[in-house]
Amino acid sequence: MSRNVVISGGGTGIGLAVARVFADGGDRVLLLGRRPEVLAEAGVPGALTHAGDLSEPEVARGVERLVAERFGTVDVLVHSAGGNGSLEPGAASGDPLDAVAHDWTVNFRINTLSAALLTEALRARLAEPGGRVLFVSSIAAYRGSGSGAYGGAKAALHPYAHDLARDLGPRGITVNVVAPGYIEETGFFGPRIDPARRERMIRDTSTGRAGTPGDVAATLHWLASPAAGHVTSQVIQVNGGAERGH
Repeated sequence: MSRNVVISGGGTGIGLAVARVFADGGDRVLLLGRRPEVLAEAGVPGALTHAGDLSEPEVARGVERLVAERFGTVDVLVHSAGGNGSLEPGAASGDPLDAVAHDWTVNFRINTLSAALLTEALRARLAEPGGRVLFVSSIAAYRGSGSGAYGGAKAALHPYAHDLARDLGPRGITVNVVAPGYIEETGFFGPRIDPARRERMIRDTSTGRAGTPGDVAATLHWLASPAAGHVTSQVIQVNGGAERGH
């Protein structure tokens, strides 16, 4: 039976891999992202697209209106939007504290607030029973991320997911988090990652390789399946053993 699947950050990297897995299975997919040209080039057969900054409440309201018109209900909601805030435009001021405030605010908006607003906008439209809410976090939520801003923003998704799982559980809806480690082919590090850093992160794994968007997509797809119907309020790490389970 075809499902209605909404994926934020669906134009590139992990989100695009997720979209392809669901579309290949015959599900109806709505791709969300900030850049309309990227969504247009995603090439997911039959997918709907909608562009906007999900950290803005009115954009989230617009998604809810679109879902009401085209889908009615949402069977699977995947939050893959976000990323490395240091790649966003910097602070206008050269003051160090202004730079800190900007870094934390940007990372919170694109990684945390965007997910919370979209979830709350679609909460009443989640299919019951059987709805799935899935967040993409990061190994940085456990290890830090240099400045702390990105890791902190991703870590904030964990308690939010736990609260949602408790709130939505009586409706037969599960909520889980997938926390990837180093994943290639995502653009997270910009045009090119430093080779020494890449080698170091691969050396951290037990599997001896970098992760792929497909690794994460397959995990999310399983969490959305009936086989994972009794799995909720969990953080599943996909990092080749670079960080132990908690």
